[in-house]
This record gives sequence, C-alpha cells and structure tokens, in this order.
Amino acid sequence: MTTDWTIQSRAHACAATGRAFDVGEQFYTLLFFESGQFRREDLSEEAFKSRNENLAPFSQWKSKYVPPPPAQPETVNKQTGEDLLRKYMEEEDAGHTNARYILALMLERKRVLKEIEVKRGGDGSLTRIYEHAKTGEVFVIPDPQLRLDQVADLQAQVAVLLGAPATVASPQPAANADVASVS
Repeated sequence: MTTDWTIQSRAHACAATGRAFDVGEQFYTLLFFESGQFRREDLSEEAFKSRNENLAPFSQWKSKYVPPPPAQPETVNKQTGEDLLRKYMEEEDAGHTNARYILALMLERKRVLKEIEVKRGGDGSLTRIYEHAKTGEVFVIPDPQLRLDQVADLQAQVAVLLGAPATVASPQPAANADVASVS
C-alpha cells in the first residue's frame, strides 16, 4: 500500500453536524483511506451512531475532546524529535522512512504519541497509526520492519540530527538495546 504521510489535526466540531465539541466530551475518530490518501473524520457520539455503517473506515477509535493548549512562545530554537518528525513527514522523502519510524517510537516512549492501531497491508507491509496525546493529530507511519542490527546505526544518525555529538555505533547492539532511547 502506497501511503501519503500526513498529520491531521483533531477537529473542534463534529464533521456531520458541525456542533462544537464540549471539553471532556467523548467523540469518535474515523480514518478513511481514499484515492491513496488518508482522510480523518471526527464525529460526536450521536453522529457516530447514526452514520452509514456500510462505509467502513480504515481505522476508528473513541477519544475524549481536549482543546489544544495555548501556543507557547519559542524560547530556544532547538529542534526536537517532534519537529524533525513533522519535517520529515512534510517532505515525504522515501529516504526518511526509517528515521520517521525511529522518531515515532521515540515520541511514543516519551508519551507524546500513542499508538492507536497497527494495520497489515496485503503485501505484508505494516502501517502504524499514532495520535498526538495533546493535540489529537493523527500520524500515519509505515513500519520499515527494521532488523536489530540496523537499529543502532539509525539511532545514532537520528541522535546527530537532533544535535547530539556523533558517536560510532557498535556493529552488534545489545539484545536489550532500547530502540527509542534518543532524547
């Protein structure tokens, strides 16, 4: 499955009724795969129950509506893992597939992203669907199914991109190596 790596923000109103969500209200997110792209639809509980069930989404889940936090002033121009992931997702460069995956794992470990679902394509490929814990944005990340011997070098490359000093990665990572230990 060819996918378009997109970030889609949580809606502040029901896609079907247009009614604004109340703080703490339960709503449903439906993710559809149409014409090679993902489309997100957020529905109130009432709209979800009355929807056309013949239109099966690629993925769906229930969440609690939390309004986005107010924008924080930029105090330090330091690139974070989240910034780098967003940049790589906008570029859609196939050369960044492994880095996108490692960054998503790192952000999941830090509880910035939470994995909602894993889908297996007909070709055996894996796609991981993450939701941003604070903003509700959806991140669709293809899983490159890395081997353990590839992880240490890639982890070191991502660390350098985030500003850590370059180090030589060991050719054989320890069996208990933490894939997402880059900060």
